[in-house]
Amino acid sequence: MKKYLSVLLASVLAISMLAGCSPKTEPAGTTPEETPPVEEVATASTGLAVISSIAKSKDAGEKDGLAQVDSAIVAVTVDKDGKIVDCVIDAAQTKINFSAAGELVTPADTVFKTKNELGEEYGMKGASGIGKEWNEQAAAFADYVVGKTADEVKNIAIDEEGHATGSDLTASVTIGIDDYIEAVAKAVANANELGAAATDKLSLAVVTNMGKSANAGEKDGLAQAYSTYIAVTTDADGKITSCAIDASQSNVNFDATGKITTDLAAAVLRTKNELGEEYGMKGASGIGKEWNEQAAAFALYVTGKTAAEVEGIAIDEEGHATGSDLTASVTIGIDDFKAALAKALA
Repeated sequence: MKKYLSVLLASVLAISMLAGCSPKTEPAGTTPEETPPVEEVATASTGLAVISSIAKSKDAGEKDGLAQVDSAIVAVTVDKDGKIVDCVIDAAQTKINFSAAGELVTPADTVFKTKNELGEEYGMKGASGIGKEWNEQAAAFADYVVGKTADEVKNIAIDEEGHATGSDLTASVTIGIDDYIEAVAKAVANANELGAAATDKLSLAVVTNMGKSANAGEKDGLAQAYSTYIAVTTDADGKITSCAIDASQSNVNFDATGKITTDLAAAVLRTKNELGEEYGMKGASGIGKEWNEQAAAFALYVTGKTAAEVEGIAIDEEGHATGSDLTASVTIGIDDFKAALAKALA
C-alpha cells in the first residue's frame, strides 16, 4: 500500500510540473500582446552652394553701364551613401546700372527677384525650343540629379557651351547646366548633418539688396549686390529641422566716367562662408566670432522653430537681435536672415 501511494504521488507531481511548463493559452479571439516595431527614419545631410560671376558687366557709354552678378544657387539633402535625396536650384541675375557720369541709375530700394521668383516673367518659354520656362527647366534638372552622387553629376555630358547632350535631359532642359553641375557637386561637398530627415521638405530662398552701393566721386563708385542665401528643411508639422545660411558681397567698381575699374576677368567671387576668417569680422564682433560662425549659430537657433516663431524673433531698428539668448552668439544683423527664412518657409 505504501509503495502504491508513493507511485501515485510521483505521478501527480510529474503532471503538475508538466502543466507548469506548458505554454500559456490566450482566451478565444485574443492574440498575444506585441510591441510595435520602431520605424527608423533615415537622416540626411543638408548642403548649400553658390557660384557667382560678374563677367557680363559693361562700361557706361551711349548707354548706361551695367554691373551684373550672375549666381547659380543650389540646395541639396544627401543620404549616408552620398546620394542626393532632394535638390532645389535657383539663379539670381542682379543688374545695377550706372551712368557715364559715375552715378547710380538703379534705385537703391530695388527688389531683386531670382529666376524662380520671376517665373514666366523671365520670358524664356517662347525661345526655349521645348516651351519650358527657366524655372521649369531648373526643376527638371534638379529632379534629374536626385539619386545620383556628386561624381555622377560631374559626369553628365555637356557640349562646349555647357548644354546637356544626352537625350534623357535635352527633352526637358535646354538651358546651360555647366554652372549647375558645379554648384550641385559643391553643395554635396558642403553638406552636413544638421538634423534633417530624408522625408523632410527642402526649400531655398535668396534675398538681395544694393544698399551699400555708392556713386563715384573722389573714390570709385560701387555697385554691390549683397545676397543672403538660406537652405532649410521642414518636417510635416512645419518645424525647421535643419538650416544652412550663407551670403555674398559681389562688388563692381566704376569711376566718374562710368568706366569699370574692377578686373572682371580676374575677379574671384567667394561667399562669406568660403572666406571664413578672411572676412575679418572676428576682431570687431565684440564676441570674438567670425561671420560664418555667427551665421551657423543663428541657423542652429532657428532649428526646431516654425515660421511664426522665426517671425517673432525680436530685432532693433538696425536689424540686430535684442534677446539675450541670441546676442551671446550673434551680433551681426539678422533682418535679411529672417526675410530669407520667411520666403523659404512660405
